[in-house]
Amino acid sequence: MSTDGSVAIAVAFLVSMLLSGVIRRVALARGVLDVPNSRSSHASPTPRGGGVAIVLAVLLAVAVMYLRGVVPSAEAAALLIGGPIVALIGFMDDLRSVSAPARLAVQFTAFSWCVWSLGSLPPINIGFSVVNLGIAGSIVAVIFLVWFLNLFNFMDGIDGIASVEAISVMTFATILVFWQDGEPSTVFLLLVVAASVAGFLIWNWPPARIFMGDAGSGFLGYCIGTIAWATIVTTRFTIWVWLILLGTFIVDATVTLLRRWLRGARLSEAHRSHAYQRLSRRYGSHLKITLGVLCVNVCWLDPAAFVAAVRPSWGLPLTVVAWLPLIAMAWRCGAGIDGD
Repeated sequence: MSTDGSVAIAVAFLVSMLLSGVIRRVALARGVLDVPNSRSSHASPTPRGGGVAIVLAVLLAVAVMYLRGVVPSAEAAALLIGGPIVALIGFMDDLRSVSAPARLAVQFTAFSWCVWSLGSLPPINIGFSVVNLGIAGSIVAVIFLVWFLNLFNFMDGIDGIASVEAISVMTFATILVFWQDGEPSTVFLLLVVAASVAGFLIWNWPPARIFMGDAGSGFLGYCIGTIAWATIVTTRFTIWVWLILLGTFIVDATVTLLRRWLRGARLSEAHRSHAYQRLSRRYGSHLKITLGVLCVNVCWLDPAAFVAAVRPSWGLPLTVVAWLPLIAMAWRCGAGIDGD
């Protein structure tokens, strides 16, 4: 990592931290508050839209480092073109509701651009064989990346949880890159996202003084998905490494959606039946659950992801092994079932 990159990461943290405070004051002054309702996990009106600070900090750092030659043009283009439009539609949704088809159209457009600009899915090692999906792999990738962006938004429902997830995943991915070859552009992208979120987390730590909002959570989902895709197409990481690293969010959101669908619930209806939401009510604490997610990541998923990186042919079975306890826990906690 060059001196320029290190300075940019530090500046991204400071910009995010300071802007989050400014946005909070503006939101309080103008009454831009998230008012609790029957579907909320918070108890008092709280300013929202703080994720805009993350958006601006990341985009500024990436733009400057692209001009300095630290970030390759493909990754820069994917982030600087797709990121703002995802953030913008999220910001519009924060201010006034935007229809689901409109949001999805923007998200599919952004990730189609991302996949097209970064490259196609390489052959997938499933242990006993190597599968080449060709163009179908890119189509499936766009669909999954859009799902990941939305599930990241769904999982941003209690204080600090989305921020802690992003920081822990990006940080361990950085460790894996250093273990491999320390490729500077990948390290920079991972750490600038982590640093920008860390600046915001100072304000979002339980009890949160400001919420991320759809602009921030959608943008973060896009950034993580884009950086993950960049490492996959260059074969730095396999798809299994990322599926393991992001297991807590992927499993909770997917189990919740499937269970609600099986129960005949309207999938577009707001709810608070994710496993993490049910646990936060059961234990009366956002902090305990947010720290629990961090503990699962560090103590369970990170070691599994490391082995998957060392032994790519073990990736599929390791993903199954890593996910099974999470699926069982989400089901046991009543993910997808309304009520306490």
